[in-house]
Amino acid sequence: MENLEIMFVLFLIVVIGYVAGKLGYMGGEFDKRLSNIIIDITCPALILSSTMTGQMPERSLILPLLLISFLTYLLLTGVAFFVPRFLTHHKDEEGIIGFALMFGNVGFIGYPIVASIFGHQAIFYAAILNMINTFAVFTIGHMLITGGSRKMDFNVKILYSSPMLAAYIAMLIVIIGIDNIPTFISSPITMVGNITVPAALLIIGSSLSQLSFRTMLGNATVYLTTVIRLLLIPLTLYGLFVLMGFSSLVVNINTIIIAMPTATYGTIFCLKYGKDSTLITEITFITTLLSVLTIPIIASILGT
Repeated sequence: MENLEIMFVLFLIVVIGYVAGKLGYMGGEFDKRLSNIIIDITCPALILSSTMTGQMPERSLILPLLLISFLTYLLLTGVAFFVPRFLTHHKDEEGIIGFALMFGNVGFIGYPIVASIFGHQAIFYAAILNMINTFAVFTIGHMLITGGSRKMDFNVKILYSSPMLAAYIAMLIVIIGIDNIPTFISSPITMVGNITVPAALLIIGSSLSQLSFRTMLGNATVYLTTVIRLLLIPLTLYGLFVLMGFSSLVVNINTIIIAMPTATYGTIFCLKYGKDSTLITEITFITTLLSVLTIPIIASILGT
């Protein structure tokens, strides 16, 4: 029940963004500027704040978490570049669909869901998993959105962009084991980071307000992508990692993270780089809507 409540609350923020877009408070240049603020300022703060809880996880789980996350995104990279060609006849949509299949909404929705299922300290484990995800989003994800799955347009500057720098620092904090960061440092970083979730969801809602109701409901490609994203990928990788012998806690947290709806970064990247955001916005909306049902189902299968 708690998982359903969290998903409902997050979905309501999308609705508020939709209304704000319809009333003219959001949209256009405002959404683009807000997207830049999220990527360059609030998201890095969110990444850093995830390692400033003062509660260090069991060190024996850190390497398995990093390993399972690396393997996860290695496999998902193959999915992102191979599967989309069977879901659409338009080559310019392959990169968008690949992004939608590869990246779940880890930081925006994943953290509160993981906390509700596994307890507050599990946010730290999710943050460790999110480090590989962050690297992949701003490298492979950037390529998929800007160049499509058939064209690589890698910009080395991404490796030292503010989100990546934040991920490097967060990784250093985990490795060194710093658990006594002063409050006057952690509190403002946490407060700024907390802006990320509602702001990103408001942008999704605002983007939806620019679409017709019929377009917003999606098409066969959107729903096929949604089923693969929310059910087929997490359950397949769950079975694979169980067979590989990872501990149940590591596998379960990783599976819940993978089962998140499509990352809002897809829409944000499209706005930032002037790409058509219609398809990614449709997929993000439908996956977010249906994840209210699928995440509790996945959690039930895991026995959590």
